[in-house]
Amino acid sequence: MDIEKQNEVFRNRPPQDIIEWALGTFQANIAIASSFSMEDVAVIDMASRVQPGVRVFAIGTGRLNEETYECAEAVRRRYNLDIEWVFPRPEGVEPLERIKGVYSFRESITARHECCGIRKVEPLSRALCGLQAWITGMRREQGVTRVAVEML
Repeated sequence: MDIEKQNEVFRNRPPQDIIEWALGTFQANIAIASSFSMEDVAVIDMASRVQPGVRVFAIGTGRLNEETYECAEAVRRRYNLDIEWVFPRPEGVEPLERIKGVYSFRESITARHECCGIRKVEPLSRALCGLQAWITGMRREQGVTRVAVEML
């Protein structure tokens, strides 16, 4: 698949068209990664209209706030979804917190990367295993690292 060509095709198309194409193209080998932000819930809504029961997963970092779980539960009920929660491995989290404390991520960029690697990156890698594609809600205006993000 020529990704650059596909990005050009979808450049001025609404997100619903991209989601419909992606779900049709990758079928059982695609999932939505959700943090239950506004963008992610909008993506779930659009995808559920195309494919009821669309596959959705979330990373349970162990540091999510109560409102995130409340939103996830409301989304689960509203769209009749089985949300696949993926959690960090205890053998990574337990020594991190025991040795460096529960707020080590506040100490430095290196410590933040270590914590994110254990709590986010590794579980995400497991969640993506076996998939050909994934969908998530990102907006270019959310930060300097997202300014040039493409659709595909």
